[in-house]
Amino acid sequence: MGKKRLVAISAPSGGGKSVVTRHILNKFPNVIFSVSATTRQSRPNEIDGKDYFFLTKEKFEELIKHNELIEWEELFGNYYGTLKSEVQKAIDNNRTMLFDIDVKGALSLKKHYPDDTILIFLAPPSKEVLIERLKKRGTESEEQLKNRLARAEMEISMSKDFDYIVVNDILDETLQKVEQIFIENCQ
Repeated sequence: MGKKRLVAISAPSGGGKSVVTRHILNKFPNVIFSVSATTRQSRPNEIDGKDYFFLTKEKFEELIKHNELIEWEELFGNYYGTLKSEVQKAIDNNRTMLFDIDVKGALSLKKHYPDDTILIFLAPPSKEVLIERLKKRGTESEEQLKNRLARAEMEISMSKDFDYIVVNDILDETLQKVEQIFIENCQ
């Protein structure tokens, strides 16, 4: 089995994707991050082209129309998607690309690039822990929290289609497990 070039990390909102992704990028400096496109407003400290490509709804719809996205989804009133050009650039340059992506996006990536993709799902230890993590972020209204929890149940049910499921309970252990998966499949 050859080395995988595309590694997708998925989890419900509040599941730890960003923390694990940052750790892997620091641990493996040769890995590049897949920057998704979105129409949502940037949060404080987010940088266009580094955290996301922040696009207008019109520009995003143009990309959809011209089939320039591997996957896209409308989530909570905003579009999110992966630019084909960015993924192709990584493959052409023989680089490993890391994705912080939702479940449906990860499965779509694997469908487009089955031989190059590995999927890792970060599962919360319990629904209660997930609720606590989302509330701690302080970025969700009560309604958004309810929507995110309903979506989390759907995402957890789809995790069976992933190559690896890592329960994100103790952060250091989670980071070590994901590092090991990375070493075995990508290095």
